[in-house]
Amino acid sequence: MNNSTLSIGASLPQFGELPDVSGKSYSSAGLSDANVLVIVFSCNHCPYVQAYEDRMIAFQQEYADRGVRLVAINSNETSNYPEDNFDEMVKRARLKEFNFLYLRDDDQSAAEAFRATHTPEFFVFAPPDGSRRAVLQYHGNMDDDYHDASAVRERYLQDAVDAILAGTSVAKPETHSIGCTIKWKR
Repeated sequence: MNNSTLSIGASLPQFGELPDVSGKSYSSAGLSDANVLVIVFSCNHCPYVQAYEDRMIAFQQEYADRGVRLVAINSNETSNYPEDNFDEMVKRARLKEFNFLYLRDDDQSAAEAFRATHTPEFFVFAPPDGSRRAVLQYHGNMDDDYHDASAVRERYLQDAVDAILAGTSVAKPETHSIGCTIKWKR
């Protein structure tokens, strides 16, 4: 695991085929058709992730027609966290009616490539200035209050995506991710 943070302006890290709860598989190359790609490292068991799931669903619903794609990736090891295994991911996605991809990163290579540390942790990629190469334009939290959606004052993810879609720079490109740490294999 690499502890240094992926820098704003970094290219979209490459990862191979990861299985989705729908039965299909996706790689980073297969996701590059989005105008804005939001990758969130997620899982089933983390209370922070659970607090954000409805907001993630609402976000994808609001932005899908504008070419924004939210993709959740679960990289947690499952020996000590069996609730994060693929079968449990499928159950969770059905229960919550996820409208976004939920991928399993069993070998943790995607988490390593992104230098992810927490769940949830959001990475927003989009091509700047009409270029076709997606670069990191926002990294951090979804908003400023995981406890209570009605108490949110700052919507970091939404503000970043709105700025990108408007063709302006992201005012706050980095925030501190809080949540559970990714559970690494030993």
